[in-house]
Amino acid sequence: MTAGDTAMVVALADSVLFSLDPDAARSRVLLFLAISVVPFLVVAPLIGPAIDRMPGGRRLVIQLVAVGRAMLSLAIATQVDSLWLFPLAFAAMILQKTYVISKSALVPSVVPDGAALVEANSKLGLIAGVVGASMVLPAALVQRSIGPSATLVVSSAMFVLAFVAAGALPRVVVAGQAAGHRERQELHADSVVMAAAAMMLLRAAVGFTFFHLFFWYREQDAGLVWFGLSVATASLLTMVGNAVGPAVRRRLREETMLLVALGLVTVVGVIAAVVGRIPTALLLAGAVNFAAAIGRLAFEAIVQRDAPDANRGRAFAQFETRFQLGWVGAGVVPVLFEVPGRVGFGFVAVTAAAAALLYGSGRRAQRDRRSHRNGSDLGAPPAGRSMPPPAPRSER
Repeated sequence: MTAGDTAMVVALADSVLFSLDPDAARSRVLLFLAISVVPFLVVAPLIGPAIDRMPGGRRLVIQLVAVGRAMLSLAIATQVDSLWLFPLAFAAMILQKTYVISKSALVPSVVPDGAALVEANSKLGLIAGVVGASMVLPAALVQRSIGPSATLVVSSAMFVLAFVAAGALPRVVVAGQAAGHRERQELHADSVVMAAAAMMLLRAAVGFTFFHLFFWYREQDAGLVWFGLSVATASLLTMVGNAVGPAVRRRLREETMLLVALGLVTVVGVIAAVVGRIPTALLLAGAVNFAAAIGRLAFEAIVQRDAPDANRGRAFAQFETRFQLGWVGAGVVPVLFEVPGRVGFGFVAVTAAAAALLYGSGRRAQRDRRSHRNGSDLGAPPAGRSMPPPAPRSER
């Protein structure tokens, strides 16, 4: 799937979006993002639970997505210079997001135990990073030597291989029953809710940076080359984040990992805003994707730890839907407004800094409440009340 996605990005960036008038590109990308929200608002909450109850439902979705992506790649190859290109590209985007949600639901069902979940997602992210980074060059060579139609045929072939590979997945039931009271209570615990909010902001930083750099690079010489390097850098740093994530988790608490990820985006965002050059923009693209990879592993570990009775397949599908909405919502900003390069980099830094501050203060408040409860359980007086005076001694 990742190889097919990468080939399609290379084909469309060169053949369409970079050749359009900037205002026309903004309007089409905005429509692209607006339509991509549809499956999250309608399909995920309404059809998702029914799919989770079906034996092999999520596997079937992945297979149907692979077939649909293969057909769309071929259709786009014949409509590169046509207005039909845009609705076809929108459909491909919707299917890509549907795949991400289904994958999040399916992975917990196929690992041997909960303890292996973070490692499994780390390996999947590592594979995706390797494939995404290594696919850019072959796709670009095909693009330059033959043309975008040939690159899209390569994309279609990758999705056919994805369909074949998906056939090896087991036909499991992700969630046979509706969520009970205990599961809902655990998933609404303060630690899970705050971690989900931090993770959504990290994914929002990824979406904003992607589209901001896309339009900013259009104003630079060799804009397409720089955009391709940005995509490759993001894939490479995602791979590195997934590779080192499990080792970092053994040394740091999950909450600390999220704070470090937000702090990294803040620091690199400040550097990019001050310098304002293309190399620092590439560094920011890599940093936000690296941080998102680290943050995702930390978030998954927090859900495992603090929601042990929750169905992780169903839970991760729901959270992934929110994260995708964050990606789309943040991506709309640089599409709607012409944001100068440095201003956009500073926006990423300020947002990450605010998220880190809020998350850190929320964690401190949670620890204070826990300490207060523990003190009360041990017989400490409630807050705002003093101990009663000792009874007077009886006189002899």
